Amino acid sequence: MKIAVLSCFYPYRGGISQFNACLYEELSKNHIVKAFNFKRQYPEFLFPGKTQYVTADDEAVPVESESLLDTANPFSYVSTYKAIRDWKPDVLIVRYWMSYFAPSLGFITRRMKRHCKVISIIDNVIPHEPRFFDTPLTRYFLTGSTGSVTLCEAVARDLLRIKPGAEHKVIPHPLYSHFGAKRTRNEAERRLGLMPGMKNILFFGLIREYKGLDILLKAFEDLPEDYQLIIAGEPYGSFDRYARIMDSFPESVRRRIFMELKYIKDSEVSDYFSASDLAVLPYRSATQSGISSVAYHFEIPMIVTDVGGLKETIGDRGTGIVAENAAPESIRKEILRYFNEDNRERFIENIRKEKERLSWKSFATELVEFIDRL
Repeated sequence: MKIAVLSCFYPYRGGISQFNACLYEELSKNHIVKAFNFKRQYPEFLFPGKTQYVTADDEAVPVESESLLDTANPFSYVSTYKAIRDWKPDVLIVRYWMSYFAPSLGFITRRMKRHCKVISIIDNVIPHEPRFFDTPLTRYFLTGSTGSVTLCEAVARDLLRIKPGAEHKVIPHPLYSHFGAKRTRNEAERRLGLMPGMKNILFFGLIREYKGLDILLKAFEDLPEDYQLIIAGEPYGSFDRYARIMDSFPESVRRRIFMELKYIKDSEVSDYFSASDLAVLPYRSATQSGISSVAYHFEIPMIVTDVGGLKETIGDRGTGIVAENAAPESIRKEILRYFNEDNRERFIENIRKEKERLSWKSFATELVEFIDRL
């Protein structure tokens, strides 16, 4: 099968690009695959982080691609469509995660649908921070899809609310396995400069309002003296609100908070998870989370909130605890419960079962079977 994939690839960085690289590699084992990349993913003024691109000290895996689509230049929509059409794929796969991409991707998919099957892999039907125009733009985009893949049931339900009767399949997010092996805890703590012998709680990934770092900080304030909080990730926007919360803490609490406020490159990810007892995802809203896939890889249990697909993919699988709500008291209660009830071994045993199920080979196989039956 000839498969075209239109999305972000190297030199763009981040979870979407990493996912695409892993899928490209797996599909290429049995199919002819070509990557069509963005020439410009976002205008710089719309991007809240430091950079969209791989930097000199990142270890992102290069993927050969053709950089064509400038999302801010409609003339590139036409040239990208023509390039994909002229390659004559049997199927076009596109990633969709926010409505900003609906005009450019929808223009291309609506036209490519005349020539081949079009599959949209949808991370979010409605973004975590929704706006009034999200639904009409997403509806426009979806008219170009022959079928859609979602990574959890919660997103599938959102899809069917916007496009009733849509051909779709739920295929769980595969596990990232390119971050290397787990280090010994002592080595990881030494490399990071952490206080040894503590109960280590990890908040990992991009710091955005919906991810609830402020909730976790307030929960952490009243935890006992042998708890240590690790915050690792790049702030999207100002970090001031979180700094003000920490400034209000007594010194005995502040000294137990370790921060690395930057994009964590692949070779460094192992340090943070290897040093941690528990990952906490205190999200106000969510669909699925790529962070949970990293936690699975390193066999780290999680505490999550009951939003989106997190209960479905973590609580129902017995790989962590689902907090009642995204409030400091609820998160604190479950952190204490995790350590007091000694749940670690049971959760790790269930994580190991999930690791067998959530492989890239399995994801690609289910994806191709879905394409074949459309």
